[in-house]
Amino acid sequence: MRITKIETLRVDSIGNMLWLRVSTDAGITGLGEAFRNAGATEAYIHETLAPWLLGKDPLEINAHREAIGRRIGNRFMGTPSRSIEVRGNAAVDLALWDILGKVLNVPIAQLFGGRVREEIRVYNTCAGPAYNTSPTVGWVSRLAEPGAAPLAPLDDLQAQLDDPGGLARSLMAEGITAMKIWPLDRFAAKSGGSEITAADLDTALAPVRAIRDAVGDAMDIMIECHGMWRLPAAVRIAKGLEPFGIFWLEDPIEMHRLDDLARLKQATPLAIAGSENHGTAHWYAEAFGRGLVDYAHFDIGWMGGLSEALDVSALARAHDRCIAPHDCVGPVMLAANMQLVFSQPHALVLETVRAYLRGFYAEVMQPAPVIEAGMARPLDGPGLGIELAAGLWARPDSRTRSSAL
Repeated sequence: MRITKIETLRVDSIGNMLWLRVSTDAGITGLGEAFRNAGATEAYIHETLAPWLLGKDPLEINAHREAIGRRIGNRFMGTPSRSIEVRGNAAVDLALWDILGKVLNVPIAQLFGGRVREEIRVYNTCAGPAYNTSPTVGWVSRLAEPGAAPLAPLDDLQAQLDDPGGLARSLMAEGITAMKIWPLDRFAAKSGGSEITAADLDTALAPVRAIRDAVGDAMDIMIECHGMWRLPAAVRIAKGLEPFGIFWLEDPIEMHRLDDLARLKQATPLAIAGSENHGTAHWYAEAFGRGLVDYAHFDIGWMGGLSEALDVSALARAHDRCIAPHDCVGPVMLAANMQLVFSQPHALVLETVRAYLRGFYAEVMQPAPVIEAGMARPLDGPGLGIELAAGLWARPDSRTRSSAL
């Protein structure tokens, strides 16, 4: 079997998404995805990776990973995590695993040793339907202000500030018992992350108080900080959050600053989740070894793909830590996360965004994942278990690029 064509797809209305299709001479295709900086990632895939991959055997995943990571798309171009190179490498890695699963007619989870569970708890990341989907809206879609008009139905981003108690109740009505919010981000933008006043901290904690007042301890609360704070402010925030019994504090500082992370861990008993922002196996080896991270919250698309995720999962298990992959990106990454968490005994929860699932995911993926009563069921199809919706490649607002033998 040989790779004969590499195609990419961008949809104007979802401008941060890039989809990849790898075709073979056996008629089997593999699906990949990258998120953010779609145009630059697309160029890297076609100009750097395609010349290497075309004509090669797609089943030699480890060989391609080694060649791409060390020679073709050197991992030290850009940063070790989230660079254009790493995103493009991850998209290819996903597509190759998808092909392997389809060749053997099994879900990728079977390639990882098989399922260890038939359902897993989900939590809802409280984003809105347009959150982070387009580079043209940027921070407008990522930061909310109290009292602003909701962008669309299920604008959980706005609700986390304006009606957090009602938001928690609506999630619990669907059986969802864990939610992620980021009430502190607008104050980090105000100070550059250097400080948070007592008054601003009190305001930022109001949604957490409202959730506890509305549903008590029945709802687990994850607090996302997006790595926006410097150490003194992060310590103050952690101290303010301690009385509320939050589930975890996520990326409270720039997570490559491991000495600062060690000081934060010494200052608070809160569990620390990290890091979608800096989550390769090299980083986790040190972070786990120093006891700095309680939950491995990596992003498969920003770390190099499922191959890198398997390395991190093994490290987590060796250090008796749980994995909880990041997914506030695209539907292919959700499918990849599902294949991973259903095969790993130390997987804790599955991140989902109901505004995406009922929004653009429903437009572009098939079949839809089964999530009922706050629990996700595995995808049964071969490979990733999903495909892009029929007709997506031919939509009027779609742009494609192809490299072929």
